[in-house]
Amino acid sequence: MPVKFGKVLIPQPRSKFVKIRCPDCGNEQVTFSHAAMVVRCLVCGRVLAQPTGGKAKFAGHIVKILE
Repeated sequence: MPVKFGKVLIPQPRSKFVKIRCPDCGNEQVTFSHAAMVVRCLVCGRVLAQPTGGKAKFAGHIVKILE
């Protein structure tokens, strides 16, 4: 007898990569939505993402959510 397998539900991750625009210089930078370290702008050095233990708190404008 062949073994029947039911549907396997695989949960999708809640974390994504996001593109953030720096409010000071306008530089766009890709970072992780659940960043564990402070993310600074590569051009001017302003803090763009502050870790909170879960999702990061973003100081810049989120331009796009990448998948």
